Amino acid sequence: MITGIVVALPDELGTLTTKKVSKGHSLFIADAILVVCSGVGPDNARAAAELLVAKGATQLISWGCAAALSPQLKAGDLTLADKLLDADYNELPLDLRWPSCAKAILAANLPVISGCLVESTSMVATGRQKKQIHGITDAIVLDMESAAVAKIANRHGLPFLAIRAIVDPANMDLPRAIAFAANEHGDIMLSKLLLFLLLHPLELPQLIRLGINFRAATRTLTQVACHLHKLAALPHG
Repeated sequence: MITGIVVALPDELGTLTTKKVSKGHSLFIADAILVVCSGVGPDNARAAAELLVAKGATQLISWGCAAALSPQLKAGDLTLADKLLDADYNELPLDLRWPSCAKAILAANLPVISGCLVESTSMVATGRQKKQIHGITDAIVLDMESAAVAKIANRHGLPFLAIRAIVDPANMDLPRAIAFAANEHGDIMLSKLLLFLLLHPLELPQLIRLGINFRAATRTLTQVACHLHKLAALPHG
């Protein structure tokens, strides 16, 4: 049994391993745990999930950070999806046996919040947007990759698990520097980020806050990674 993990960003990959992997390539971080650094967005996640299946993955995990939609969630909170909606708000099939067992394992060590995860195909940058999506869907968390990975898992009849730690709370607007510096793949270009800060120095405190939140989320993911072998070995039948 091989567990395949889709991770969008190198910093998220760093919560699983100190090894480096290029975008779109796979790497065994343990005997039966295979990771792909996909890049941001559903298209990249879909390709990464298909690559994992082609290399023998028998179950799939979407791993990384996410935005809160529920005002009860704070930076660093751990969420496990027990319901999935795609970007059109269609519910995706989800076998809850693996998520339920995973929650029981993790809850013995740190708080875990279960709820609905909804997909976005583009960056959701404002608290107003998040509030609107929450009102429509009642989802508690949003990301750009999990639904795409789940669709590949469903296509191949594989178990699926979404492990996501919160970066931006529901009421937080992302710094304008993030949207300015992101390329078409959602990757942040450092040169553009620095240029924006040079032109808009008052944005710096908000960017620092986002960095603090991101560190809180990655600390949570690092804690979860300590239990990854237990999660990967859980029975699903």
